[in-house]
Parts: sequence; C-alpha cells; structure tokens
Amino acid sequence: MQMLLTKSIVVLSLALLWPFAALAQITDERRVALIIGNSDYELVSPLDNPGNDAADITVALEGLGFEVFLGLDVGHQQMADISEQFSTAIKNADVSLFYYAGHGFQVGGQNYLVPTDARIQRPEDIGEQTIPLSVILERMEAAPGIKFVFLDACRNNPFEGILTSVSEGLARIGNAADFMISFATQPDNVAYDGTGRNSFFTEALLSHIYTPGLDVSDLMISVRKDVLSSTGGRQIPWENSSLTRQFRFDPRPDTVSAETLLWQVAANARDPQLMKLYAERYPQGVHSQQVMAFLDPSLADGNTLSRDYAPPQQDAQEERLWQLARRGRMRPLVQFYLDQYPNGTYARDARRLIATLPADSQAGAGRLCERLATHPRDATASTSGVPFSKLQPNALSAIQACQAAAAASPNLPHYTALLARATIAAGDVEEAVRLYKIAADQGDLRAMVSLGLMTEAGRGVPANQTEALRLFEAAAKAGSADAKINLAVALFEGAGLQKDEARAVQLLNEAADLGSAIANYNLGVLARDGSAGDPAEALEYFRRAIKAGEPRGYVAGAILLDEGRIVARNPNAAANLLLRGAAEDSGESIQQITQNTSDWSRDTITAVQERLKAAGYYKSAVDGLSGPGFVAALETWRNGGFEADVLIE
Repeated sequence: MQMLLTKSIVVLSLALLWPFAALAQITDERRVALIIGNSDYELVSPLDNPGNDAADITVALEGLGFEVFLGLDVGHQQMADISEQFSTAIKNADVSLFYYAGHGFQVGGQNYLVPTDARIQRPEDIGEQTIPLSVILERMEAAPGIKFVFLDACRNNPFEGILTSVSEGLARIGNAADFMISFATQPDNVAYDGTGRNSFFTEALLSHIYTPGLDVSDLMISVRKDVLSSTGGRQIPWENSSLTRQFRFDPRPDTVSAETLLWQVAANARDPQLMKLYAERYPQGVHSQQVMAFLDPSLADGNTLSRDYAPPQQDAQEERLWQLARRGRMRPLVQFYLDQYPNGTYARDARRLIATLPADSQAGAGRLCERLATHPRDATASTSGVPFSKLQPNALSAIQACQAAAAASPNLPHYTALLARATIAAGDVEEAVRLYKIAADQGDLRAMVSLGLMTEAGRGVPANQTEALRLFEAAAKAGSADAKINLAVALFEGAGLQKDEARAVQLLNEAADLGSAIANYNLGVLARDGSAGDPAEALEYFRRAIKAGEPRGYVAGAILLDEGRIVARNPNAAANLLLRGAAEDSGESIQQITQNTSDWSRDTITAVQERLKAAGYYKSAVDGLSGPGFVAALETWRNGGFEADVLIE
C-alpha cells in the first residue's frame, strides 16, 4: 500500500490489496473511483462526517469491484496529485466515479472544492486555493466509459463574511454524454451534514448501493426518497443524467427485498437472535407473526414455522448471510456472520464493514428518535417506521429522545415533527398540535400532512376542510408524495374542491416518480380498468409498485400476464411474479394459487410447479392442479426456500 502520512491520508488503489473475488467473477468491467473526504479544515469550520462518508463509500465500492483512489483530509497539492493519478487510471476504464464530501461553493455558476489547507482572504485567492470541479470533469470526459459524480458538498458558505460573491450550495452542471452527476440536494440549496456517522445523502447511498440488479436510475429514486423522508423534505437529492446505457453497481440478478432475505436466512438458521433482529427491524413485517410465534410458541395461533427440506449447504448459507449483512448494513447481522464464519470467505470484508457501523449504544439522540417515532410512510432502508400501536407503549422514551434530537438539531424541524407524533401517542393532543404547527411552519412535510389530516378530521383542532387542503397543497408543492396522493383522492371525489380527474392523475404520477409504492399501484389499477392512462402501461406500474415495496403488485401483475387481455400472455412471467409474491407478500399469492386455482390457467400453475420442482421442493405430478404437495412446496419456498435461480423465463 502506498500511503502518504501528514495531516492527511492518501491511499492509492486499495482494491489491489483487498480483492473482492465475488464481484470479479460476475463483472468484467474495469471500475475506477476517486473518493475525497475533507473534514478537518485548518481555517474554516470543520465538518463532522465527510471523513466517515468517504471511508465508508470506499469500503462499499471496493466491495463492488472498484479500484479506489482515496484522499482523506487532503490539502491542495495532494488533491491535485490524486486527481491527476485518477485521470491516468481511467483512460481505459469502463466505469469512472468521483465522490466528494466536504466544503464546496459556487461563484458565478462555477463550482469549487475546498482543500483542508485553503487560505482564502479575497476573491482572487479562489483560483489558487481551491480545486475547480470543472477540471476533474474535463479529465473524466476523456475516459471511454460511463462516468458518475456524487457531490455531498452542498453545505453552507465556509467563507461567509470573506467572499460576498459566494452563492449557497453548488451550481447545476453536466452537459457531456455518458455522465450521471448527483448532488446531495437541489442546485443552489444547502445539504445537511447528518446527525449520525454519515450524512443523510451518503447513508441513503450506502443503504441501496448493494441491492442486486438495481439500475442506477432506480437507485437514485430510492436515495432521494430516503433523504426526503429523513429530513422531512428539507433536502432533496438531484441528479443530471446523460447515460446511454443501464448500470448496476451490483450486477447480479434481482432477488428479494432485504426484509424477505432476512426472514429467509432466519428461517433457515432457526436462530432466536436473527428472529429478534427481524422483529426489531421490521415491526410491521409480513412475517412478524411467524417470528413472534417462533420466539413465543404460545402466540403461534397457526403461524408456526414449517418446512420439509434440507437447509442450503453451508457455502450457500454463508453466501446468503453475507449478501444480506452487507446489503442491510445492520451491525448485529455482520457480527452474526463473523460469529458463524470467523474464518469465512468474507471474514476480512466483514471486519472492514463492521468498523463502519456504530453500535446501538453509540447511536445519538437523532437516530434513537427516528427509530422510536418514524411514521411507517416515511420508512427508509435503515429505519422501517413504527406503527402507532407500537409507538404508544414507548411514547415517553420517544419523547425524551426526540426532545434531545430537536435541541441538538434546531435547523431540522423533522425532529420536532417526530416529537409531535410521540406526544400524540402519549395522549397530549393539544401539545402535539402545537409542535406540528411549529414543524409545519418550518417546512417539514410530515408535519404538514399530519396536521392536514387532523384538521380534516377535527382532531385537536376545529374541522376545516379548506385549511386541510391548503396544508396538503403546500406539502405537495414541497415534494410530499403523501400530500399529492391525499389531494388526488380529494380531486377524484370532489371533496372540498371541484372534481378534476386530470390533475388527480397528474398528482399520482408525480407521487409515483418520487418513489411512492401506493401511487404506482393505484395508477396500475386505473390503467388496468381503463379509467386513466393506457391499459398497456398497467403491468409496468405494478412492477414499479413492487420495486417501491408494494407487494400487492405481484398478484395484480401476474393476473395480467396469465389472462393476456391487456398484455401478451406469458405463463412463465406470471409464475415468476407469483413465486416472488409467495416469498414477499402477506400470503395473497399462495392463497390465490392454492385456494383459487381454477381462476388461473393450468399453464401458469404448471410453470409454478416446474420451478418448485427445480428447487427440489415439489415432488408430485406437474399437472397444473393444486394439492397437498403443491401447498407444502409453496410453504417451504416461503419459509426459507426462496431460490432466485429457478425463476427463469
């Protein structure tokens, strides 16, 4: 390892020392990244998280087959040197990536990145003391492959009072072909440094980058949705793309959600620790009843875990556990992997990963507040949200955590909105309304929507449909998918305003583009029924709903493929959706094809049986008919036996 140690650290091509064979086996691309994280500034305000952000992104990208040039707390000369080395390395790269976290600013529409030793006393110093972003972009343009730029540098002006010409945030950039340039927030806006180990933007990026088969465009939708939820709409990531092909950081085939994968691993291992982890992470999970029955058999009520097959071989189980651990970024899960496989294939990688994941005891008030009080509709990859019934018993703890979080981050009204939700769970509606109004006046989206619903229902405030719609309009304009959906419903029904189905559909499409699963599903239903949109688009809406986390899309999409009325009939694709649904939904898919078998073509049921037989679970005749063996095979598939490899078309 070549390392230059002064106040800064420059590490070159770490991936050459820690090769990740798993990714090398599934991609032939040459991937090269330059990552810079500047926290410890000499003359301007230091930042808490850029060093962590850069180090953690490095671990993730090396795990995805990138050769990484890493600079931590680097001065001007070192930034210039490492940028030059990067530009040489990408001359034959298929994928080039630049990530920067630290201070940055714009002057006259030009963006500048700030080294840790920058000494700027007057505007004329800018050229000598900073690194123009345009220099790095020009070097990347010369590379032959696709290029990615991630800028988590949109914080406030570090030279306030010195440079009056500096504008907030970074300026919009990007005209060259084969680029995707991603900002932590909208151009000309300021991003937050985060309240935990990572910034909101980088945490969201880390939470989705390991999702198998996820195209980078869909990845950024997920990142945007998570950051919007985590900041109450105060920060909305933005990107400009001129990519001419798809790209997946993890190119392996699409599998199941992290929740379902955790259930599959836990069901295979029959381990109480994994079951408890599922219950804590997914309190509303589709397998929560089976988990609770496993942990407390007195609660079984027919929800016992059953299967009739041998668990995967140790190598396969290790692979599945490791893929889940790095995708889910849950410290207890990574530790579980290390406990089970201390000398395993990925033990070195696991030790590097766990060093980036704080223990629960190290979590600050902000993270604890989020964990205890987040609304389920604001769920992110790292925080699933808490239903009101489960918030109520913990309301006092949530109030204490959220009070501390709000005091520590007064510029983030989202913690005041979470405090309001905890307060209403404790029974103090009047105080909750006061807190919601404070957060709503400061622009928090969840506060606006919640206050609108309370105003609509007359709970804690006089019922006022006009005021409720005003709140929904304000939240929708600021980017709330839920507010757009509420307005769409009102426009469809003519509740408090004139019916306007065209605008209602437009609002649903806007919510869908923001990643709303419900909006995509509803658009699919409207298209399927011929009420709005092209019926041929219904299947794609259902597929988008599935990606966004709406499991009802599985059965809805499978019906279209089975019937062949709107889209081309495809029993194999229908079977794949049904089997994915059997693993991920609340039981609807299994119920449909075992209790309502006559509603489905025998071709589709046969295709399901063929796949279950290929997985080794179905032993009866492949005849397109239901029976005890078919039901048992589906239960095995659901309870730990999911095998993506058999889902072929």
